[in-house]
Amino acid sequence: MGFIADALARVKPSATIAVTNKARELKAAGRDVIGLGAGEPDFDTPENVKAAAIAAINEGKTKYTAVDGIPELKAAICAKFKRENGLDYEPSQVSVGTGGKQVLYNALIATINPGDEVIVPTPYWVSYPDMVLLAGGEPVIVEADKSTFKITPEALEAAITPKTKWLIFNSPSNPSGAAYSRDELKVLTDVLMRHPHVWIMSDDMYEHLVYDGFEFTTPAQVEPKLHDRTLTVNGVSKAYAMTGWRIGYAGGPAELIKAMAKVQSQSTSNPSSIAQWAAVEALNGPQDFIPANNEVFKSRRDLVVSMLNQAKGLSCPVPEGAFYVFPSCAGTLGMTAPSGKVIETDEDFVTELLETEGVAVVQGSAFGLGPNFRISYATSTEALEEACTRIQRFCGNLR
Repeated sequence: MGFIADALARVKPSATIAVTNKARELKAAGRDVIGLGAGEPDFDTPENVKAAAIAAINEGKTKYTAVDGIPELKAAICAKFKRENGLDYEPSQVSVGTGGKQVLYNALIATINPGDEVIVPTPYWVSYPDMVLLAGGEPVIVEADKSTFKITPEALEAAITPKTKWLIFNSPSNPSGAAYSRDELKVLTDVLMRHPHVWIMSDDMYEHLVYDGFEFTTPAQVEPKLHDRTLTVNGVSKAYAMTGWRIGYAGGPAELIKAMAKVQSQSTSNPSSIAQWAAVEALNGPQDFIPANNEVFKSRRDLVVSMLNQAKGLSCPVPEGAFYVFPSCAGTLGMTAPSGKVIETDEDFVTELLETEGVAVVQGSAFGLGPNFRISYATSTEALEEACTRIQRFCGNLR
């Protein structure tokens, strides 16, 4: 009998973290590496948010708090949901965790029984299927349309069985940046209305990062009758450039929120008190920096899409949101890299790209859909331009 739990044999380490670590190792060894694997903004946390954290320290707000969030933060979250999404929640219907990942994980641990199925559309955030597996459930992978990276109502309907407990929904998407319009979302919620045993876990972490006038909507907003079986998850990491502060939150039925708090009480207890006070200021304070940051992200997106579409063998659609592109490298398969290696998969492509040109990206197969790769454009314009130039050169040298 091995010492390590058998359950861990079912899951894989995070591919995005692995790529970021590999890039760091190569840089430490003296290689000139541009890392485009990490999903975090290069902007600094807003000054008013940092000031709120410093004030919390100086005022002695450094003790344990309620397990799933201070009252002031829960109130700010309720106000945010009402103001921006038209969703009504009481503080007892709000959970605060150490990042959105913990909130999602708590919900799965609190609800999944052996044999329960969770629908996960591709391309998916790398952690979704593995969190389901760790919770004892079975991820049911539903392949999206490869041109839009969105699932159809027919595909969703076909995936639902009597064992289905959750649909995990993510728009705008990590890794593709694809976002569902209100009409595209409505045809999915119409399917879910026919299956009252299926709950919806809506990961809205990239809500504010949308471009070209796109209107964000969330499932419980589009179909209010789903409110009582939807967990709407969000956080301050992306839009507020607070990835390291580790604050995520969710609104949902009180019974579910209470169960999630029980899980958290026996794992991490409360999130950092200081980060919670910073999040209060983030949600209640000025929001004018968000559209300004989005203008920068949009210009970077347009640069990257244009340059990648000029690379031999690549095809890159224009995403509606987030800060990722998810180009296809199908046109490079079967070609030979400068090293002599034949490119047979997207993993071969990203490995050879890193070794040859020092550009770190993440293979699409890690997100359940290939042959593609993910680029995060949440880095400087100069770095992106240089990285895309190297990608063009790498593709041009394939034979």
